[in-house]
Amino acid sequence: MSRVLIIGCGGVGAVAIQKCCQASDVFTDICIASRTKSKCDELAEKLAPKTKTNITTAQVDADKPEEVVALIKEYKPDLVMNMALPYQDLTIMDACLECGVNYMDTANYEPEDIEDPEWREIYEKRCKEEGFSAYFDYSWQWAYNEKFKEAGLTALLGSGFDPGVTQAYCAYAAKHEFDTIDTIDILDCNGGDHGYPFATNFNPEINLREVSAPGSYWENGRWVEIEPMSVKREYDFDEVGKKDMYLLHHEEIESLAKNYPNVKRIRFFMTFGQSYLTHMKCLENVGMLSTTPIMYEGREIVPIQFLKALLPDPASLGPRTVGKTNIGCTFTGIKDGKPKTYYIYNVCDHQECYREVGSQAISYTTGVPAMCGALMLLTGKWTEKGVHTVEEFDPDPFLDALDRYGLPRRENRSPELVD
Repeated sequence: MSRVLIIGCGGVGAVAIQKCCQASDVFTDICIASRTKSKCDELAEKLAPKTKTNITTAQVDADKPEEVVALIKEYKPDLVMNMALPYQDLTIMDACLECGVNYMDTANYEPEDIEDPEWREIYEKRCKEEGFSAYFDYSWQWAYNEKFKEAGLTALLGSGFDPGVTQAYCAYAAKHEFDTIDTIDILDCNGGDHGYPFATNFNPEINLREVSAPGSYWENGRWVEIEPMSVKREYDFDEVGKKDMYLLHHEEIESLAKNYPNVKRIRFFMTFGQSYLTHMKCLENVGMLSTTPIMYEGREIVPIQFLKALLPDPASLGPRTVGKTNIGCTFTGIKDGKPKTYYIYNVCDHQECYREVGSQAISYTTGVPAMCGALMLLTGKWTEKGVHTVEEFDPDPFLDALDRYGLPRRENRSPELVD
């Protein structure tokens, strides 16, 4: 029996909440909290007749530490699931520490205001020392490790698909398939079509900032940074077909490089259609991806936030998105003294997701692992104190839960490799 506070009721949060309700023997009580309480109330009303989980709702502004602390103290949860934006990770971690509660999220911290002088100074120092310039990195949350250890608490970072499941795939490969791993390529393919000329499958601010940034990968113990979208490969994805994919910086590379220091190269590729790239480049060229406020008709606006208001809400894409996703990892290495290749991945159908939980597959593939990560913490499968990423825990019960709750793994022992 567990009480869980879930902060965030957007596309991913709604999937995670519905999945928690499918495991009502563990998630006996949940409180759904968001800045917009009406969204929480609507979902709670929809789920109440279908689950034994007792659902309550609350209003909270996750940017305000005092509100988060007050809510945690009132509800007294065993775990806080952060399904809000990465901007709020540190606020919610602070609240969990103050209240003595375990924490988890689906993506690492990045600031909303990248021009903040205090943050900028630390960021520029890290760029110089580490060699990559992405705005998101684990250092801010890893800095909480000793505090969580001393408090006897666990903070699970990045329990989505990528990051999250991809790291569990790496842990599984290291545990069962290889004696030593030489290379890891994370391949993220969305073969879905929503019918719009341009839309993003998750929060536009996060999505567009990530895609327009320089790419980087880990090779021979250091970061190699490249121009945005300058490395392109074609790959034939199971049940999707041939797609163009591009090398991006992604957060799990950072933690995998730390936890598997002997791996020679780690890369991340994501598929994009030409229409998406053309629209994005145009928007970037006219300044619409900027996070720097400008004055317009006497009031201050942030261009990318204004763009977000114009674009379709990612949570609304479910009924119109068709096709499949395919996300996984290819490996090269040695087993029993012989060279070996291995590919572990998942294929997810957008329309099947919509029929089950009313969302497209991008929200589904993040929301299900969030619930499964919470399940690991609540059932005592993962108990290490401190701040940890998914690959630091035993992958077997996590992957078993994914198999059971909608994201079953597939394997290929002679896969096509990326050059």
